[in-house]
This record gives sequence, C-alpha cells and structure tokens, in this order.
Amino acid sequence: MTPRPASWLAAVVIVCVVLMACRPGPSARGQNFSGASVRVHWRRELSDTNRFVLEVVGLDMAALRQFQDRKPVPWPRLLAAYADTGDVRVDVELPPMVGTYRVQSGILRFEPGYPLQPGIQYRAVLHPDQLPGGRSSLVTATFKLPAQFSNPGTVVSRIYPSTEVLPENLLKFYVQFSGPMQRGHIYEHIHLRNASGRDVDLPFLEIDEELWNPSRTRLTLFIDPGRIKRGVRPLEEVGSALQEGQRYKLVIDSAWRDGAGSPLRETFQKEFRVGPANREAIDPTQWRIDPPKKGTRAALQLTFPKPMDHALAQRLILVADPAGRLMVGDIGLGDEERQWSFIPSQSWRGGHYQLVVQTTLEDLAGNNVGKPFEVDLLEPVQQRLSNSSVRVPFEVR
Repeated sequence: MTPRPASWLAAVVIVCVVLMACRPGPSARGQNFSGASVRVHWRRELSDTNRFVLEVVGLDMAALRQFQDRKPVPWPRLLAAYADTGDVRVDVELPPMVGTYRVQSGILRFEPGYPLQPGIQYRAVLHPDQLPGGRSSLVTATFKLPAQFSNPGTVVSRIYPSTEVLPENLLKFYVQFSGPMQRGHIYEHIHLRNASGRDVDLPFLEIDEELWNPSRTRLTLFIDPGRIKRGVRPLEEVGSALQEGQRYKLVIDSAWRDGAGSPLRETFQKEFRVGPANREAIDPTQWRIDPPKKGTRAALQLTFPKPMDHALAQRLILVADPAGRLMVGDIGLGDEERQWSFIPSQSWRGGHYQLVVQTTLEDLAGNNVGKPFEVDLLEPVQQRLSNSSVRVPFEVR
C-alpha cells in the first residue's frame, strides 16, 4: 500500500478541526443562536432604537399554527425570556419576563413589557419540543445592552405611603426606583432612623425571597409583624418599630447598586411622623362617592377616610356598569392615597353602577375590608364575609 503524503494527512486534520468548531451546540452565549433550521436573536426596533425584541426564525409554521389553536396559548412554554441576576440559584427560580407574543411573516416575536436595561444579562429559552413533532433539545440565546445605552444613574423616585403621618402599626413601604435594581443583601442599604439619628434595631421582616415586581423597579418592604401585633413576644420584649409621637427617617443609601452595577445617583430619605395605631377594618360604605355626569368621560372619584395601600388600591377596586360588566379605564391615586379616581375608556351612560371592592384591599396597617389586621386566630371571628368582594352602588345621571 502506497503511503499518503504528509501534506494530505495535514489537510484532513485541518478539515476535521474546522468541522468540529462549526458544529452547533445546544445553546449560545452570544447575542444570536443559529441551529440547523431555527435562529433565536435579539433585534433593535427600527422605530425605537432604545427598544429590543426577541425573534425566532425557522419554526415550522404548520406546527406553530397548531400550537396557537390552544386556548389560552401557553406562549412561555414555547419561548420565555429571563432577566438573570448572576446567581444561578436565584435565576432558576425566576419567573419569565412579561410581554406580548405575535407571529408575523413566519417570525415568532416576543416584545418585553419593559425596555431592556444596560448591565443586565437577558436569557431567551426556546423549547421546540412544545410544538407538535418538535425536537427535544433547547435553544438559548443571551444578550446584554451595550454600555452606550447606560442611563445617567438610577434614583429612588418615590416611597409609598406618601403621607407624612403614618400609623404606629404601619405594615409596609413600597420603594419605587427609576430603573431595575440588583437583588441580594438589600437590607444593608435600608435604614430606619429615629429623631436622634440612630438606627432602629431590626425593624423589617428580612426574608431571602425579596419582594420585587417583575421589572425589579419596586420593592415591597414589610415592617416585622412581630413588632406590630399585640400579645406576641417581639413586641413585648423590644417594643414596636415605630412609636406614636416620634419622628423617623427611612433612608435608602447610595451604595446600593442598580441593574447595571452602578451605585444609586444619590441617597434618598423619607421623613415622617408616627400617629396613633389604626386597628379598624375598612368599610367601603363610609367612602364618599362623587359620580360623574352621563355622556362624559369625567372621572369617578372616591374619597377614603384614611389612606389606602398604594399598590392594592389600584388593582382591587373596580367598577361594574349597569349590565354588571367590569369597565375598562384608567385608575389613579392622589391626596396621599386618600383619593381614588377612575376615567373610563367609553363615555358614561346614565344608570345604576357598582363599585366592586375585593375584600383583600388593605389600608396602611394591613386592615382588610370587614376584617382588621389583628385577628386572634385562637378565637372565632365575629363577622366573616361570605364573598371575596363587596359591592357599593352609585348612580350616574
């Protein structure tokens, strides 16, 4: 047998190496991923250069149409996007990003509900096996905004409750940021200080499962319930976190880093005074209702005797039309969460309407509709609501 020239053998080795290097793997760590027939990539919108969408090209359209026939369509099972924190233990538990899905010109598109933020790694996961006849291997793609998209700095934009007088048994704060924040070790940057400038000892309920909204722009910060409820050991041993008649500052220090890894632009302080404890259940029949005039889109306004929980009041108070259908419109809160307004998408018609108030609505002390926060679980509750909501009638003329 005639030996092959050395140059021929070298060429074979080079070709094999190139083929192995070009062989697609199950995932991609760059911006785009290209498989044998499917490509997942992030693309900047032409109409808005600060907005990016996720696109999947190469899916079998017949199988995708069958998938769309399911009601409701389980889009996140097929394609989901995640905002990674950098902690694998946390990332595996994260819910997918909220947004809208659509199929157009053979392309599956996911439009995030919030703009992507610089410094955060976004991970897209495609599950082709969710399609009829689809293969089982995953397709992934990661993406991070370039540095030139960085904002000038994240700030604390608001803290709720916004009122300057808070009840002694206040249940929680909402801290609103102008951009996404990093998770982990948050309590190192949050301080409750008394009038002499000293930190109150362990005032907050410090839990591992930090209570962020999906975009990580709003943190729910609970006062330790043991420092609120009467008859429990923490309150008896160390006293309440807040004391009536005293002044305090809630301080968010600037060392806290945002989603891009940059410290906050400035330290934020909310100063407030503590008033008496509030231990009365919410009674919607005591609300003042100012109905609009028919034929207009004027606001329906409610005035509460005491401030309501900022987040819950925007979700748990609804309006039903004369036919009993829930109405669509814009909801707002004002006057330090003492006033609620609703502007309908359609003009008001004359007739009998109803407020639909979920009984899980809370005031600043965590009292619900018909049930105060302090309920002795060892004794029967004197009054229990049979429905999850109560209805309050009003008339539009």
